[in-house]
Amino acid sequence: MVRTGVTRAYGAQLRQIISRSISNRFKAFGVGLVVTGVLQSSTATALMVASFASRGLMATAPALAVMLGADVGTTIVAQVLSFDLSWLSPTLLGIGVITHLSSKRSITKQFGRTAIGLGLMLLALKLIVTTSVPLRESQVLNEVFGSLAGDVIMGVLIAAILTWLTHSSLAIVLLVMSMAASGAVPLPLALALVLGANLGGTLPPIMATAGGSPEARRVPVGNAIFKIIGCLALLPVITIIAGYFQEIESDPARAVVNFHTIFNFLLAIVFIGLTEPIAKITKKLFPDVDQTDDPGRPRHLDKNDIDNPATALINAARETLRMGDIVETMLTQSLEVLAKDDEASAKAVHSMDDTVDRLHEQIKLYTTVVTRHEMDKKESQRAHEIMAFSTNLEHIGDIVDNLMDISTKKIKKHMKFSREGHEELYYLHTRVVDNLKLAMAVFISGDVKLARRLLTEKKEIVALERAGAEDHLARLRDGRTESIETSALHMDILRDLKRINSHIVAVAYPVLEQAGELDALKKPEELAGMADKTA
Repeated sequence: MVRTGVTRAYGAQLRQIISRSISNRFKAFGVGLVVTGVLQSSTATALMVASFASRGLMATAPALAVMLGADVGTTIVAQVLSFDLSWLSPTLLGIGVITHLSSKRSITKQFGRTAIGLGLMLLALKLIVTTSVPLRESQVLNEVFGSLAGDVIMGVLIAAILTWLTHSSLAIVLLVMSMAASGAVPLPLALALVLGANLGGTLPPIMATAGGSPEARRVPVGNAIFKIIGCLALLPVITIIAGYFQEIESDPARAVVNFHTIFNFLLAIVFIGLTEPIAKITKKLFPDVDQTDDPGRPRHLDKNDIDNPATALINAARETLRMGDIVETMLTQSLEVLAKDDEASAKAVHSMDDTVDRLHEQIKLYTTVVTRHEMDKKESQRAHEIMAFSTNLEHIGDIVDNLMDISTKKIKKHMKFSREGHEELYYLHTRVVDNLKLAMAVFISGDVKLARRLLTEKKEIVALERAGAEDHLARLRDGRTESIETSALHMDILRDLKRINSHIVAVAYPVLEQAGELDALKKPEELAGMADKTA
């Protein structure tokens, strides 16, 4: 809740701060520390940095410096939460609930969410400390921890697995701190568990970027290399280190959290000057690959923005516009296929339809995940508009693909439209292409005037389609050979262009409905038709 609240309120600013931290490694380290201290999640920082690296906005070396700072940042949070702040929990929960439920401003609501999250964390820590006290008397638990005390490697592995399952090294470190405070876990084992939590904290970003570009994968793997080297160096002498910490700090809980902080500070001191060599190692592990420009691969659906619906919906809208550009190319090229009998272009249009289908699937899944987060009414409406427009674009792509089947049949049978028929189809087709451009403008701007104009275009296209069909029938009555041969094809194309335009015009309805103009502009039969379509 803390991470979500901060991300939604200040996510864009935090991303800008990280992206500008590449001038030197020490600045990158400081930015990583501050941002992670605010987000309370090194995983969130890692995914942001990996996203920048994958898009070429940040080299691997400064990204690794950011991660060193992020790891220290989580320890600062642990230090703060290690003090007894349980008295603050009811205050934070009360302020958070009242603010979140009563405020209409987005930033204030997210402040309330963050306060609730902090209050719950403090309450949970108090409950863990209280309920773990009787564990000292548990014979079974003492035997388990007693066996682990003699096998610190197993302790590291168990803590790493728990951290991976919870996706939070902070949570596991605080749990270990609480159990050490109650005496349930001896200090040497507690420190080994802290090493395991640090190691396990590198796994979620690695797995999250597993299917990404080599640039994105290098950052979390490089951070894991830091932690692995640190664990291998300290694990053999963990008992000796525990003895020193017991002399310095009598409170086991403070000893645990201090060790967590010092461990990450030592890693930062050792590796801040070695980010370049580690970056080279990760580049050998994940070498650059020749990226083919796959148009079916989304370019704007950044998964790191999903927790922030406002930003994520902008990403989805951008990808939908890109999908619309491809559909527009398909529609424009289909006219050339009809006019010039170009089979190669017809195959290209078929290929573009596959691209449109893939993009539609990705936009749909991305937007669906976004809608699982809390959104206001405006954001929910926008999500619906994106889903509807992308679906209509996908339907248009399918219809254009069907037009190519018609064109292929025409080419194989060496058919020719009459001059008048070709001109009618050309004019109608051009108007439909223009309407698609207008629809994309309506989608991105929500302009009521443009929406009205688009709805007017629907009536004109219907009239043109009807007039084209009547003129074609007149040529049939006159016995025109070309018209007789292409009659079925001609009528199919007229019908498909009208269907395409219907899908195009659909983007105007939500805009006009929100403006309160839909009922006044549409005829009763049109309203009935829309109800049937919605059903």
